[in-house]
Amino acid sequence: MNKSELIAAIADQSGVSNKDAGACLDAFCDVVASTVAGGGKVAVPGWMSFEHTIRAARTARNPQTGAAIDVPEKAAVKIKAGAKLKSAVAAGSAAPAAEAPAAEAPAAPAW
Repeated sequence: MNKSELIAAIADQSGVSNKDAGACLDAFCDVVASTVAGGGKVAVPGWMSFEHTIRAARTARNPQTGAAIDVPEKAAVKIKAGAKLKSAVAAGSAAPAAEAPAAEAPAAPAW
């Protein structure tokens, strides 16, 4: 689902216009970005949380040459799924029951 499809789905579910739904989605994204960039945390209980984190400096290896590379510390965003989202995904992606194996498998070609 891309952004325009998301906006259309939000507008359909909430009964507002696409323009209003798009404005709300843009405002949500702006608030999350500015809060997390400022070092804060945004949490929607049971759904998802966004948190500012710092990745520590480390030494990595170039896979082609094996040379050591110093990687500086870096600001990042940690996104965690909440319990309600996890259970919704688990319920929606339940694997179909396995089929019973065939009585006899066909013979493999003798190449």
